[in-house]
Amino acid sequence: MIDIDELPFMEQKNSVSCRRMLCGVLVLVITTGLSACGSKDKKAGQSLVRVNGEEITMLQINDELKRAGVQSGQQEVATRQLLESMIDRQLILTEAMRNKIDRTPDTMQAIERAKAQIIAQAYLQNVASKVAKPSKAEIDDYYQKHPTFFAERKEFDLKQLAIANKNFDDGLKLFLDSAKSLDEVAAWMDKHGVQYVRRQMTRSTADLPQQAVAQLLALPKGQLFIVGEGDSRVLNVLAAIRDNPVLATNAAPQIEQFLTNQKIKEAADVEIAHLRSLAKIEYLAASAPVATVSTPATDTKLAEPK
Repeated sequence: MIDIDELPFMEQKNSVSCRRMLCGVLVLVITTGLSACGSKDKKAGQSLVRVNGEEITMLQINDELKRAGVQSGQQEVATRQLLESMIDRQLILTEAMRNKIDRTPDTMQAIERAKAQIIAQAYLQNVASKVAKPSKAEIDDYYQKHPTFFAERKEFDLKQLAIANKNFDDGLKLFLDSAKSLDEVAAWMDKHGVQYVRRQMTRSTADLPQQAVAQLLALPKGQLFIVGEGDSRVLNVLAAIRDNPVLATNAAPQIEQFLTNQKIKEAADVEIAHLRSLAKIEYLAASAPVATVSTPATDTKLAEPK
């Protein structure tokens, strides 16, 4: 029995973007609310409905459709649904303002925070728009330097038994030392009333840390091993290893997007570092944190090619 609990290959990878584009999802949600919190001047665009004197226009609907990424074939139905939703939102907004909810300290602070995020995000988007696309040479170079992602990609078929940590007692641990197969372990747990879940999983060298890849490749055929996964322990056996290479032409679009995102992040980091160098920053309520110099990642994981 091998316990490779220290390997993080069952965890989800963290995506990297321009400082999460300053909490873009939160900005998107709050922007919708802010769009109705401005002045009461008549909004531009073809009016579709008037709610207690406040107009909802086609321009606003089109903006909502764009933000939601609605496909052209679905826009007619989506427009009707959005219009009713915006009527409801306007009614709630009007009542909230009548009750001066917009003047409470928490609401005013949230509006100011959202406004700052929106403006900062727009600035970072402007920085990102100036980033050059990766060249064909850069794309080819990445492909050549990461053979396990592409040309030499392998897939691992895993058979698993997931067991809650609370059920992973000394009796089961002792049995696992002599167990030869998953079926043997499952039979023992059935006999002793231990609950478990059978699963199958396929992972590839493109989405596993190199340490995990090396260990999987070195495992003897049929060897059982355990991995921690949240509140569970997962008993695994490697059922098969398959070659699954990806051609350079098929990988190119994904590599281009990956390198573009990487360049955008680097450009944002450089811009923020530049702005910090020009600014006078005074830590008043706490001691200054230890300064660290960040360097661009050179071996960031690329998402598994399709």
